[in-house]
Amino acid sequence: MANILNGKELAKKMRKEIKAEVERLKSEYNITPFLGVILVEGNPASEVYVRNKGKACKKVGIESYTQRYPPDVPEQVVLDKIKEWNEDPKVNGILVQLPLPSHIDEEKIIEYISPAKDVDGFHPINLGKILRGREDALVPCTPQGVIELLLHYGIDPAGKDVVVIGRSLIVGRPLANLLSLKRRGGNATVTLCHTKTKDLKKYTLNADILIVAVGRPKVVTADMVKEGAVVVDVGVNRLPDGSLCGDVDFEEVSKKVSWISPVPGGVGPMTVTMLLWNTLKATKMQHNIK
Repeated sequence: MANILNGKELAKKMRKEIKAEVERLKSEYNITPFLGVILVEGNPASEVYVRNKGKACKKVGIESYTQRYPPDVPEQVVLDKIKEWNEDPKVNGILVQLPLPSHIDEEKIIEYISPAKDVDGFHPINLGKILRGREDALVPCTPQGVIELLLHYGIDPAGKDVVVIGRSLIVGRPLANLLSLKRRGGNATVTLCHTKTKDLKKYTLNADILIVAVGRPKVVTADMVKEGAVVVDVGVNRLPDGSLCGDVDFEEVSKKVSWISPVPGGVGPMTVTMLLWNTLKATKMQHNIK
């Protein structure tokens, strides 16, 4: 039976460290990190995510405020709020909860956020900085969470064959870039697979580390992974009975691999933790604090 990549446990440890650093900023510099969240109502999952983010901020001492809008809010109203927060030195991080209603251009909204306050790490400038291996990049939360999880359990991607399934800008593509960088948590040989990949199994069977982020329940089965591989399951899917499962058939795959992340309790807690980390990092960069 595989060892468990316990994101809940690591998130707890990291949040203690973040809390201590937030307290240091308060006592030494009289600065309290502040996260502004924009939520366009109408998506039940988004409501839950935003509530959880607010609770997590409170626990580590980060101030947060959620600006809520009805589903039919004009795009310009959202842009005006972002502009206000971009210009407000007290606001250190800005997060617009996705997805947005179809009448609002997500791309336009993301690009309007100041790159220095883009704690989701989705702005083209931050994505470009990742590509260049820049330390001042604000990195998307889930990819960074995956790397921290691997490193915490002594799994160094350096020199390994890593296969990432899924090419979204939120997970797959930034993660593939991070894993290939010449730095901590990088130096891997990365293959990026997706819906148009022919003979997916041929690639997954070669993976020392397999990372799955496709958003479809149990698409990766035991016959697709090699003995002793490490499997990171990024997917969260709700089944008809209301239970949650990942993109990997956990029960069967866990009998064959050396390490596996569960759903829930694996990558999920790390994503929120990296949001807190990014808010802290953004605050320190804005105030030139080491």
